[in-house]
Amino acid sequence: MNKAYLAGAVLCLAMLSAAPLHAQYKDVIEEWGNVQAPKPPELKPVTLDSSVAVLSLDFVKQTCNNERRPRCLLTIPRVEGLLKQARAKKVTVIHSVTSASTPADILKEVAPQDGEPIVKGSADKFFGTDLEKILKEKGVKTVIVTGTAAQGAVLNTGSQAAFRGIKVVIPVDGMSAENLYFEQYTAYHMTNSPGVGQQTTLTRIDMIK
Repeated sequence: MNKAYLAGAVLCLAMLSAAPLHAQYKDVIEEWGNVQAPKPPELKPVTLDSSVAVLSLDFVKQTCNNERRPRCLLTIPRVEGLLKQARAKKVTVIHSVTSASTPADILKEVAPQDGEPIVKGSADKFFGTDLEKILKEKGVKTVIVTGTAAQGAVLNTGSQAAFRGIKVVIPVDGMSAENLYFEQYTAYHMTNSPGVGQQTTLTRIDMIK
C-alpha cells in the first residue's frame, strides 16, 4: 500500500467521523429560541464611605421620556432620592449628557447643583471626557452607576470603571432601557463579564447605606 493511498484513506475516515458532529452544531442564532435565562444575580446591601461618587448618566429629555424609555421616568424618583442622600453626606455627584444633548436637557428632578461636574460623551463616559481625572482628583474608589440606557451608558461606563480598578455598584432600580431584556442583559453582563464581575455589586437604592 503506497503512502499516498494510506494518507487519503486516513483523511477520508477523519472526514466521515467528523461529519456527524458538524451536522449537530447550531450557532447561537439558530438556537436563539432555545436559550433559557440564567438565575438572577443576587442583590446585596452596600455600605459606602467617603471615597464614593454617584454617577447620574444621561437622564435627558431626549431619551428619558414616555416615547423612548417610559421605564426611565419610573426610576427618576428613586434616583432623585439617592442624589439627595448623597448630597446630604457630601458624596460626590457627577452627571453626564449624551453627545446630542446639553446640561439644560437634564430632567429637573435630577439636575446638577452648583459645582457638580458634568461630562459629555457617548456610551462610555470615560472616552473623550475628564471623568477619569475627576474621579482621581476626588479620590474616588467606588462609583454608584445610575442612568439610561442600561445597555449603553450604564454598562459601558460601569465596565470601564471596573477595568480601571474602581469598584462598581449598580442599583437595578436606578437604571433603565427601552425594554426589560436590555436591563436583564446589563445586570447579567456586569456580574459575570471577566474583569468586570469581580468589581461589581448589584443592589437597590434602599439597600445602600
